Amino acid sequence: MSNPETAPNSPAPTSLDLDRARASLKQSLSRYTATKVGEISPSLQSDLDTLAYTLTKLEQTSYSIAVFGLVSRGKSAVLNALIGEKVLETGPLNGVTRFPRSIRWSPDGIIQIDLIDTPGLDEIDGEARATMASEVVRQADLILFIIAGDITQLEYQALRELRKAQKPLLLVFNKSDLYPEQERQSIYQQLQSLSGDSVSDELLQRLLSADEVVMVAADPTPIQVRIEYPDGTKKYEWEKPSPQIEPLQRKIKELLAREGRSLLAINALVQARSAEGSLAKITLTGMQSEANTLVWRFAQYKAIAVAANPIAIFDVLGGVVVDLILIGALAKLYNLPMTKYELTKLLNGIVFSSASLLLGELATGIVFGVGKTTALIIGTSFNITALPGYLGAGAIQGAIAGYGAYMVGKAAQTYLSAGTTWGQLGANTVMQEILDRIDDTTIISRLRDELLPAPAPENPPQPTAQKSSEIVDRIL
Repeated sequence: MSNPETAPNSPAPTSLDLDRARASLKQSLSRYTATKVGEISPSLQSDLDTLAYTLTKLEQTSYSIAVFGLVSRGKSAVLNALIGEKVLETGPLNGVTRFPRSIRWSPDGIIQIDLIDTPGLDEIDGEARATMASEVVRQADLILFIIAGDITQLEYQALRELRKAQKPLLLVFNKSDLYPEQERQSIYQQLQSLSGDSVSDELLQRLLSADEVVMVAADPTPIQVRIEYPDGTKKYEWEKPSPQIEPLQRKIKELLAREGRSLLAINALVQARSAEGSLAKITLTGMQSEANTLVWRFAQYKAIAVAANPIAIFDVLGGVVVDLILIGALAKLYNLPMTKYELTKLLNGIVFSSASLLLGELATGIVFGVGKTTALIIGTSFNITALPGYLGAGAIQGAIAGYGAYMVGKAAQTYLSAGTTWGQLGANTVMQEILDRIDDTTIISRLRDELLPAPAPENPPQPTAQKSSEIVDRIL
């Protein structure tokens, strides 16, 4: 259990979460606004705008809550009840809400929340629905899914899709006044009965418990009341009860008070990670030609140096130096950081390259009867027959060295595109710090294993056999 003095829901750690997330986004914006890849493309500008918007949201400590559901479930009515006034249009006809709309809600006069109303998920064409939902979910820190009775298979499928967004989710049972016998636990049991054996079902069950099912009646059905006057006359009138929205208001306030800042920081970092990944790829693509020329140049330098050098141990040491200089040159070209995390992965490629040189020395010894170093020693004794062995060994080892440099260069480009998120103040680095502090009782803790990507491959990407042959041909 967490130490009470450093509990994740105490003000200090949650404030630290926001501070670290802000610093991460500022670093990203600074890096990419300083990078020039020709003219700024629309996609590049879009990602930069995403980073800027997310940073502004963090600065204002403003939350976004998106509301989803099928038609006629009372999504707009729930939002109207939350804010205490009828801002959003409601009605008996389907499709009153035609596009996402955001309204500002401050439940205590301090917390700022943007409530995002959306059209019914079953009244929009498939592609348009997916695009709309994806954009809204990306901005949301919390998702409310509105139901109004027994959960249908279509609603369950929608829940599964929303679950993929890796956002906290509350299941809001609206119109509960029509189902007085219905209880949270029975709703949850029905939710479980719809699940199967797929990974999506398992993930949904992990996120949603009975505690995440909230009963409300945003727009209660009018009830008939009898009025008795002093003179004994009686009159019957229809009276509309007040909205029963307090359980949802209380649940949202409790969740935001307990883990809201950490949730806000993590969502910002997830968006930043996505934007940075896209920006890094755009940067690499825009400079691909220059990078390829740089890699080939270093491959040729390394091949020539190894071919000409007579001492095997110097081949290895010199090759390592060339590989490290190449990595630094690529990082400088792209203006992207090569972090310790990614450099550790790249060292596997450098070790492989060095081992290849040593194996090349042994192999050429077998093929030519002597190794390159041995051939040189014999050659110094004026044995002209050793010269072909020396030249042959040098050519083969040079080709191996060039191949190794090419492999390391290509791997460096792959890791540079990912390294932006793992370095100092990188999105993944800061997210890992926050998740390590999160208490196991929080809703965020149930997303811990999914929020960070799987570790990068231990071995750098290997060029194909066709590329290997092409390298040897170009070098020789």
